Amino acid sequence: MQLRGINVQHWLKTGLTLLLMVSLSVGLMAAKPVQISRLPAGNAITDGKALLRSALPIDNQPVRDLQASLEDISTQLRAQRRWGAIAGDIAKANRILTDKIDALLASVPNANKAKAQTLIEQIKTELPTLQAANDAKDRQQVIEARSHILDLVGELEELMVPSFPYEVPEAYSHLPQLKGRATVEFVTNKGKITAVVDGYSAPVTAGNFVDLVQRGFYNGLPFTRAEESYVLQVGDPPGPEVGFIDPKTKQYRAIPLEVMVKGDKEPTYEITLEDAGRFREQPVLPFSAFGAMALARPSDDPNGGSSQFFFFLFEPELTPAGANLLDGRYAIFGYVTEGKDVLDQLKAGDKIESAKVVQGLENLQQPV
Repeated sequence: MQLRGINVQHWLKTGLTLLLMVSLSVGLMAAKPVQISRLPAGNAITDGKALLRSALPIDNQPVRDLQASLEDISTQLRAQRRWGAIAGDIAKANRILTDKIDALLASVPNANKAKAQTLIEQIKTELPTLQAANDAKDRQQVIEARSHILDLVGELEELMVPSFPYEVPEAYSHLPQLKGRATVEFVTNKGKITAVVDGYSAPVTAGNFVDLVQRGFYNGLPFTRAEESYVLQVGDPPGPEVGFIDPKTKQYRAIPLEVMVKGDKEPTYEITLEDAGRFREQPVLPFSAFGAMALARPSDDPNGGSSQFFFFLFEPELTPAGANLLDGRYAIFGYVTEGKDVLDQLKAGDKIESAKVVQGLENLQQPV
């Protein structure tokens, strides 16, 4: 299959690695300068769960302050375990939960308020456990308690999203769309992996993926490309085709490039951020976390992706967060949240034995 003179099957299996190699060697080549998106040093979030929390389309400063105080604990642990600073973060979280309950609940729809109040009480109940672990200077216990509390904060934040916040362009009404989030569990020959798929930031890309999971498309497919510290790619079906052929139309289902930029109310479609003159701006879902999931596509066609996707194996020294050639050029649609140790073991030839939507299937909207 050819697109604009490029063999798509060959590119989908090798092109991403070549692009990453170019990103490492571009400084040595006398070629057209490549615009690289950048974040200020130290600002990149490298945890997929944290990125998903931050990507939620909500406007509630107290809950964002609560989240930030707890996220900061990770920074303090890396900075020679600053136990006093961690105690300050915990105290700030406790003040928010005590003094700003009404403000926290103000963004929650009435139908969700009772559940939100229960979550707030749960978080308050868990904070003493976190404080006790910090008092004991038990790093592992601090990490575990913080992670559990942040999961509860994430649930609270999700309750603040009243409805899907924008209209997807009519041009994509023939494609499945995910109007919210879904959780997918992969069973591989090396173990289980859980991922959260974000339709708020990439409804068309995420909808395509969840639809294919629901169809059983990925069951039994091998990983076709594995580059250590780069990518792990899957989704090439048996036979000559390189993507999903819709049984209704008998046509290759092509998915437009879809990137939500921070500060925008809806995604940018069909053009890379570089080509749009926005290379300095940051996607809501960046390539800064191990286990980022993105749609593979031909190098010369931003709208040629279909079923093949890759897990990004984030290596900060080789592909630094906020300074790489992937942000704004490929559509991330989710992150691995559990089973990163399994993902790290997978190689070319290993298989997805099964993939299943375990939560959020009700958010998938099929074309009429």
